[in-house]
Amino acid sequence: MLTDHQTLRYSRHLLLQQVGEDGQLKLQQAKVLLIGLGGLGSPAGLYLAAAGIGELHLVDHDQVELSNLQRQILYRESDVGEDKVEAAERQLSDLNDDIELVIHAEKVTANNAPELVQGIDVVLDCTDNFAVRHVINAACQQAGVPLVSGAAIRLEGQLSVFDFRDSQSPCYACLYPPSGQEPKLNCANSGVIGPVLGVIASLQALAAIKLLLGLPVDTAKLQLFDALHGDWQQFAITRSANCPVCAAR
Repeated sequence: MLTDHQTLRYSRHLLLQQVGEDGQLKLQQAKVLLIGLGGLGSPAGLYLAAAGIGELHLVDHDQVELSNLQRQILYRESDVGEDKVEAAERQLSDLNDDIELVIHAEKVTANNAPELVQGIDVVLDCTDNFAVRHVINAACQQAGVPLVSGAAIRLEGQLSVFDFRDSQSPCYACLYPPSGQEPKLNCANSGVIGPVLGVIASLQALAAIKLLLGLPVDTAKLQLFDALHGDWQQFAITRSANCPVCAAR
C-alpha cells in the first residue's frame, strides 16, 4: 500500500488506468539497471527516478567533464571532476529520496556483466561503445532480461527494445553483428545536439516503465529518428540464424 506521501507524489500516475496504485507498486518493487550516465543516461535516470523505480542501479566509470554539460543534464558545473556515479547518486537522491540507488563505478566487461544483470528486471543500455553494447546484449540474452538500447549522434537517434523473456526474440547482435572494430564516427569527433539524446532517452525510460507495467511495447524493431527533418523510420529486426549470441538458444 502507498503511503500518503507517495499517493500525493505519484498522483498523476494513479489517475492513469494503465498505472493506478497496483502499477505504481510494481514500479516501486522493480530493479532497473542503467548502464552509462552520459547524454542518454542522464535524462533516462531522471525520468526513472521521478517515476519511483524502487531500485535503480547506476553504472559508469567516467568522471564529469566540462564538455559533458552541453548534453548531460544530470550534472552541474560544480560536479566537474567528480565520478559520474557519485554525482548522479546525489542528484537523483535529491529528486526522489524514496528510491534506492546502487552505484557501480566500474567498466562493464564480459566478466562483470552477468553479475550486474543478475536479479534485474529491465536493463537500459545508454553507452557509446560498440564492444560494451555487445557485452550487455549477451548478458541480458543469457539472463532473459529485457534490454532497451539507445544511441544518438549528430542529429540522428535510434532505439531498439529486445524482450529476452521471449525465447524467440532476436538480439542486438542480429542487428549489428560483432566486428571487433569501433565505428569511426562518435560524439567526440562528430558532435551531437543535446535534445536528440533527450528524445531517445525519454523513449528508453518510457519503454522500461511500460515493460515493468506489462503494457504493450514495440520490440524487435529498429526505430530511427532524423531530428533535422523530424522524421521517424521503423524496421523489423529478424533473428539471424548465424548470430553468435542467440542462434544456439
